[in-house]
Amino acid sequence: MSDFGSYGGSDEEFASVRKHNALVEADSDSFENWENLIKACETLDGGLNRNSSPQALATFRDAYDRFLLKFPLLFGYWKKYADLEFNIAGPESAQMVYEKGCASITNSVDLWTDYCSFTMETTHDPHLVRELFERGTSYVGLDFLAHPFWDKYIEYEERQEAQDRVFALLARIIRIPMHQYARYYERFRALAHTRPLLEVVDAETLAKFQAEVAAEAPGQRPELEVERDVRAKIDGMYFEVFQSTQNEVSKRWTYESEIKRPYFHVTELEHAQLSNWRKYLDFEEAEGDYSRIVCLYERCLTTCAFYDEFWFRYSRWMASQAEKESETRNIFIRAATMFVPVSRPGIRLQWAYFEESTGRVGVALAIHEAILMKLQDCIEVVVSWANMERRQNGVDAAIQVYKDQIDAPTVDIYTKAALVAEWALLVWRGKGSAEDARAHLC
Repeated sequence: MSDFGSYGGSDEEFASVRKHNALVEADSDSFENWENLIKACETLDGGLNRNSSPQALATFRDAYDRFLLKFPLLFGYWKKYADLEFNIAGPESAQMVYEKGCASITNSVDLWTDYCSFTMETTHDPHLVRELFERGTSYVGLDFLAHPFWDKYIEYEERQEAQDRVFALLARIIRIPMHQYARYYERFRALAHTRPLLEVVDAETLAKFQAEVAAEAPGQRPELEVERDVRAKIDGMYFEVFQSTQNEVSKRWTYESEIKRPYFHVTELEHAQLSNWRKYLDFEEAEGDYSRIVCLYERCLTTCAFYDEFWFRYSRWMASQAEKESETRNIFIRAATMFVPVSRPGIRLQWAYFEESTGRVGVALAIHEAILMKLQDCIEVVVSWANMERRQNGVDAAIQVYKDQIDAPTVDIYTKAALVAEWALLVWRGKGSAEDARAHLC
């Protein structure tokens, strides 16, 4: 953290930053405390700019970095941070903030749209801009509300006067179930009538339609007339694509219309909102499209990041997919290190079970030890650790875990009593000795 004592601003500014930082340190879960600290830092030196003192800039950056580490899903603050960095240090610093933001909240349509828009204005290399847009499509392209992002991508290609690329984008978009699917189809259809046939369909499909037209009306015909009939068949083919997309939108509309808060906030969600997410996930899982299921889970966990049940559900679903060990592990890491407090150890214990099941017993052990560093009297974690030792090394190893914890000076008498009971239960079940078990209890 910045050394506020070395800050060279006015005493009043220093006092304000110091006061709000103390409140944050006293209660880091209070969003209001963080907001007040951020506001105080932004007003240093009468408002931050390129000429602000190094101490003021360091204080501002430290506050923002800590704030967004605590609340990484607040896309609006990532944008604000990037704007301030652009005004203070230029485009490279702003780009670094956008990169960190998009890594922290990968499925934010708004943040990806802002990042791509910023890059459009500050980068003159079309390859770099298109590369960024394509990165964005892999994260937010399937989002039901992705139209601002796709609109920005189309806008960029129009600026480049690349109508072939605009058409190719529209051909991708009309297959995605989105809120504004119809307007993209209408634009695609209008543009299709002006593009060369081999750009509208692949060579094999074109040859098929030409053969059908020739068979339906044999003999010599004007070339324009033949092309008109071929285009009519192409139009019919894409109308079927439109109808398929329309059907997919209709199936999801019931759930989408019930989502009242599609973004993260620290306040609780209503029960009806949680129920709707459960039903929506049930539906998408039944549909069976891996990419769409992942997209919906990521959307859900932006809104419901503080609700453990969705982390449990996402990790279980991912673990059930073939060859998704790394993806499953990343879900546990995000939940445990960013969103679920250690005071609710369930998701961490599930992570430990997962690591044990993959043969990474040392990692599973480290997870238990890390939890107990914070929750020294958590019986659930000690029992889980002992059971893991029993599975890996036998009953005696599990008993040793109980002995060590009972003898630990940081464990209170009530926890020790509960652990003695668990120890006796283990002896009874693991060694089949009721007498030894009674001896421990006595």
